[in-house]
Amino acid sequence: MDYAQRLSRLRARMQSTQTDMVVLGPSSHMVWLSGLSPHGDERPVMLVVTQSFAGLLMPSLNADSSRAVTDLPFYTWADADGPDAALAQLLDDADAHRKGLHLGIDETMRADFALLLLDALPEASREFTGPTIGSLRAEKDDGEYRLLKENALIDDIAMRAGFAACTPGVTELDVVQAINAAFKANGAEPEFTLVCFGENGAFPHHHSGGRVLKANDTILLDIGGRKDGYPSDMTRCGTIGRADPEFDKVWGVVNAAVAAAVAAARPGVLASAVDKAARDVITAAGYGEYFLHRTGHGLGIDVHEPPYITASSDRLLEEGNVFSIEPGVYLSGRFGIRLEEIVILRQDHAEVLSELPRDAVRL
Repeated sequence: MDYAQRLSRLRARMQSTQTDMVVLGPSSHMVWLSGLSPHGDERPVMLVVTQSFAGLLMPSLNADSSRAVTDLPFYTWADADGPDAALAQLLDDADAHRKGLHLGIDETMRADFALLLLDALPEASREFTGPTIGSLRAEKDDGEYRLLKENALIDDIAMRAGFAACTPGVTELDVVQAINAAFKANGAEPEFTLVCFGENGAFPHHHSGGRVLKANDTILLDIGGRKDGYPSDMTRCGTIGRADPEFDKVWGVVNAAVAAAVAAARPGVLASAVDKAARDVITAAGYGEYFLHRTGHGLGIDVHEPPYITASSDRLLEEGNVFSIEPGVYLSGRFGIRLEEIVILRQDHAEVLSELPRDAVRL
């Protein structure tokens, strides 16, 4: 990744949003901007950026290992001394005490780190980083696309392995092991693995367990892995034997909802309009009350990040946004169907990253 270019882009966005200073904690924001992922504990770490300055408050304990990642200046402090003097010098060098300072502060920073900073800058106005680094992270570049695409194709392989492991008598955890092994065999680490048999599919965030796969069960697999710092996420459904007679109808409705949302997703469209496109299909079919969650979430360094595809979002989608489209219908005590694609917005369409068909898997 070109971190110097990202720093330049951040400074341009800071200028356009009249943000004088951005301060990040050890977080995915820091990873995105600098490649640095320092050990996260109670020792304060901060990356301070202005138009003419960038520097890091860094515990001396972690300085040597961190220098291999970035050439930004460090303001180090030892446990015996505490961070106050190093932070004061960092803020002085960043000219942080000037009148009218407007601060963009990492919303994911530890509260004690944030309070340490705000106590040092009591006169500064502040907001979270959504208008600055947050909006930049939502616009995926070519390098990020390549990593997300590679991970999506690994997810395709792991999904096939998961369904191949679904034979009568296996438990959900048995299939979890097969999926995780497929991720690892292809250079990825499992990020999450939801295996849901039968009635467990009606829980959108089911925790896989000892439920045994039986004849005529439905199957829902929601899985993701991570390679080179970026994740994947996909959901597919299937049946073994003769499943619930309503399965095919509901699957068709949910698949049509995915298609409608993918068709609606374009730069300049409200996120809420994409949610509505999916929700209208499900509501018209009579299953609106069983669609229990938003239509999607952004995907990048984090599995869940902006933009969020919700009914209440007034965010305009932009070229380069990457997010899930995952409507679902959940019939308590019977089964659930969710189908999930990750898309990236191109100039005039949404490109689906997976190459695995959404067809229901018949075993």
